[in-house]
Amino acid sequence: MANLFLFITRSFFKLSSLSILLLFLLSFSSLTTTEAYDPLDPNGNITIKWDIMSWTPDGYVAVVTIYNFQQYRHIQSPGWTLGWKWAKKEVIWGMMGGQTTEQGDCSRFKGNIPHCCKKDPTVVDLLPGTPYNQQIANCCKGGVLNSWVQDPAAAASSFQVSVGQAGTTNKTVRVPKNFTLKAPGPGYTCGPAKIVKPSRFVSPDKRRVTQALMTWNVTCTYSQFLAQKTPTCCVSLSSFYNDTIVPCPQCSCGCQNTSQPGSCLDPETPHIASVIPSTGKNSYTPLVQCTSHMCPVRIHWHVKLNYKEYWRVKISITNFNYNMNYTLWNLVVQHPNFDNLTQIFSFNYKSITPYAAINDTAMLWGVKFYNDLLSQAGPLGNVQSELLFRKDKSTFTFEKGWAFPRRIYFNGDICVMPPPDAYPWLPNASSHQFISTLSLLMTLLSAIAFLFGYA
Repeated sequence: MANLFLFITRSFFKLSSLSILLLFLLSFSSLTTTEAYDPLDPNGNITIKWDIMSWTPDGYVAVVTIYNFQQYRHIQSPGWTLGWKWAKKEVIWGMMGGQTTEQGDCSRFKGNIPHCCKKDPTVVDLLPGTPYNQQIANCCKGGVLNSWVQDPAAAASSFQVSVGQAGTTNKTVRVPKNFTLKAPGPGYTCGPAKIVKPSRFVSPDKRRVTQALMTWNVTCTYSQFLAQKTPTCCVSLSSFYNDTIVPCPQCSCGCQNTSQPGSCLDPETPHIASVIPSTGKNSYTPLVQCTSHMCPVRIHWHVKLNYKEYWRVKISITNFNYNMNYTLWNLVVQHPNFDNLTQIFSFNYKSITPYAAINDTAMLWGVKFYNDLLSQAGPLGNVQSELLFRKDKSTFTFEKGWAFPRRIYFNGDICVMPPPDAYPWLPNASSHQFISTLSLLMTLLSAIAFLFGYA
């Protein structure tokens, strides 16, 4: 009987070890498959709506509108770039509110020369200050789109395009394909254009409704993995009850490349401004300060004070990027006590509830004309605020890292958090041993190896 029990036990551990190995491999293989899904904004996307407003002798006039339906991800300077590929031999006779970056080869035309003859045009927004006779509604913002939560009125951008050598009826028009959206770099993937019910427009006096002759939509979704191969921000932690300051994990956004001088800048270097490209202020390629984490942005969460019925947190955002001012910046923080947020100082606040019954996620952003601009690296390259929370006696505790955030996003990108076993602990719990996941896994693999050897 004992031998039978030993045989069953060995067989079980062999099967279990195989299952664990398979799950371990599957967990790594699936890391990149969910990158485009954002659990805090599951329905967020950018929708491009193409409305044909009138027919012309050889084509049509359309208004193209880009809607940013993402709650906290925006498009900052130098703005969006929209491209597509024509289905036939269409040309663009003229544009308002936008322009193509290249005209292309229009040598076959005599007399009137089209605005663009390229098979795959690329369109950008016009800049503020464009003459009125070249503008339409919602144009000329330099390609900057605000997020839906921060300012819905500024979350759309439009341009008008007159298309020639195209169809002149709903049955002869061919929908463009291969749409691309850069904002301003990669990250967005656009699906195919789909013909939908024509858009309806209500007159200013709300007494008349008109509609487009034909409408199609294109939906573009964001993937942080496609936008950049490394993270763009990290989180550090501290508290009043522990002298330990937990820094951003080393090499959070990359490691210092000692073989290539100039990959980062030492703030102690004299005349540091002379080595920074003069055209780099709007560049989305960061030139960062030399740090152990090498991130363009660091968010610091400090548990500041403890009152009888309240507790206070200080949030600081520091810009280590010498190449860019972050305009319209925002922060998304997930913490279980946001349901009891009492007051916030010098930041705007809005609750985001991806799960209707749970209010644990907040969006924070700067006050207009005060701290809505996060300046590039330097003495002014930081913004900060404090949050006052009311204590809920059923959930509140300072133990086991409860006072620290679960997840933080900066400008829509998830930031690297310190490992849970590094969080500041209460003094009476500082001597407790914390078993990390890696240690547990190594112990399990050692046990499996021992059992295989014994078998």
